Amino acid sequence: MAVVAKWMCDRDNTMFDSKKEADAYDKMLELAEQFSALLQAKISGVDEQQAEEFGIFLARNKDQVIKACKGDAAALDQILNPVAVDNVTALAAQS
Repeated sequence: MAVVAKWMCDRDNTMFDSKKEADAYDKMLELAEQFSALLQAKISGVDEQQAEEFGIFLARNKDQVIKACKGDAAALDQILNPVAVDNVTALAAQS
C-alpha cells in the first residue's frame, strides 16, 4: 500500500496535496482575517459573518485589489464581472 502525503491548513483543517498549496491557502486566510478585523473596526454594524465573508473575498481577489489600489480601477471589473471580462478576452484572442 502506498503512502500519500497530505498537508493540512492550521486554520480550518483543509487538506492539500502539496505544502506549497497549504501554505498559500493559510496565508490567504491570514490576510482575510486581517481584512475582516479592519472592516469590523472601521464600519459599525457589520457582523462577524459578513466581515469574514468579505475578508475572504478580498483576500482571494488580492491581485485585482492591489492593481486597483495602484490606480487601475478597471481591475475591479474582473471581480465584479468575471464572465464579461473573460468574454472580452476570448473575443480579443479570436481577432
